[in-house]
Amino acid sequence: MKPKPFTPEPMDGKEPFIRDTTTNLVFHRCSLRTLYADVDRSQVVYHANYLRYFEFGRASLMRDAAYSYREIEDSGYVYPIVEIKVNYFNPLYYDDLMYINTRVSEVERVRLCFEYIITHGETGAIVCKGFTRHCALNSSGIPVEVDEKTMYLWHIFPK
Repeated sequence: MKPKPFTPEPMDGKEPFIRDTTTNLVFHRCSLRTLYADVDRSQVVYHANYLRYFEFGRASLMRDAAYSYREIEDSGYVYPIVEIKVNYFNPLYYDDLMYINTRVSEVERVRLCFEYIITHGETGAIVCKGFTRHCALNSSGIPVEVDEKTMYLWHIFPK
């Protein structure tokens, strides 16, 4: 299966944000290099490690938006993952540079969804695409509405 094109371009003065010129969607971009511990016997990144890369992208986006996960948890909210999907297209190998492009694609009353596109840092090839869906819970584990500050951040996310 061939992925739809992804053509990122930097946004003027909005670093670390990029715009996909094929869809006009805005993503937060961060980079990471694969560790030797991330590869399996076939010398490619083990499939489950991409979920860690998704988390790195989410955490970087939140930190750059001035609302880290630590602050979210300190305010009495947690956002566990309730659904994950990943489509793999090209492998990463040890020490490959990758770009993790992350955006919030949906915000509902008690759930939010992050979308990811990981690309090879040197070739630009799409490595994988996916999403994680999260449910807002209070500190007692009861579903609640997405907190006000998170809602505000998504309303001001670059368009």
